[in-house]
Amino acid sequence: MDNIEIVNQLNESKEKLFAMISKVIIGQKDVMDHLFIALLCRGHILLEGVPGLAKTLLIKTLSEALDLDFNRIQFTPDLMPSDITGTDIIEEDQGTSKRNFRFFKGPIFANVILADEINRTPPKTQSALLEAMQENRVTTGGNTYKLDNPFFVLATQNPIEQEGTYPLPEAQLDRFMFNILINYPNKSEEIEIVKTLTSSNTQSIEPVISKEELSKFQDLIKHVPVADNVIEHAVNLVAMTRPSDERAPKITKDWLEWGAGPRASTFLVMAAQAKCLLSDKTTPDIDDINHVAKPILRHRIITNFTAEADGVSKEDILDRLIETARV
Repeated sequence: MDNIEIVNQLNESKEKLFAMISKVIIGQKDVMDHLFIALLCRGHILLEGVPGLAKTLLIKTLSEALDLDFNRIQFTPDLMPSDITGTDIIEEDQGTSKRNFRFFKGPIFANVILADEINRTPPKTQSALLEAMQENRVTTGGNTYKLDNPFFVLATQNPIEQEGTYPLPEAQLDRFMFNILINYPNKSEEIEIVKTLTSSNTQSIEPVISKEELSKFQDLIKHVPVADNVIEHAVNLVAMTRPSDERAPKITKDWLEWGAGPRASTFLVMAAQAKCLLSDKTTPDIDDINHVAKPILRHRIITNFTAEADGVSKEDILDRLIETARV
């Protein structure tokens, strides 16, 4: 099968996937777009939204439609690293009475992991998950265990309640490809949600993309050619978030304490490659970079006190930077 046939298959599969998810999830089209792009790029996602916006249901439905193993980990202050990765248990051989250590896998050994309220557990436990995200493996008791492929982590945070939480350090936030904000549904969507939840009808989710097909789609992304001017635009846009960079405009120097690193530039180009394929284009353009810029950059920039005093949000700054970069 050549690449053109795979692209056609990818877009057909995407339509089937979104139609299947829409049986259960009302609205959230942009969120589903970004979820699928991150999945194709083998990236991880940090979701932020108030409780009750169907974050867990969306992720579980996605895993069912992709025929992937799903585990949910509820992060709490007393959660230990071994509760995530697994632990060695002493086991006695009934025949020889010899005792040996046997490794029992933790919930991290699945294809799709929902790390619910990741900021409610101490840094030691957070780092156990983030190491697995980076290395695609778990090390415990001197032994290394490879994680399943594909491996996709979706972590959630509640943006309202901050008491008793452990904010993720910037170095760990950088591991996430996207930071997606889930907003309230509009009036018509909320009416449809209420009708669905108060009805006796239940929708079953059938797998529409196999693991083998997903792996084939993921391998296709790096074969998408990218023009030099598009790469240069991505690099310049990221550089514009760094106050110390000569390319930074006045708004960056006035309102930002810290900017994004080179990983952001790479993610911008990778996401644009996936976005163009899903838009039936052969190569990404500057608009594709701009489309994915905010979810990639919003958790990689740090505003200063002046921005807070002026009432300027990260979204405002990113909107202005994207507009400035177009010129």
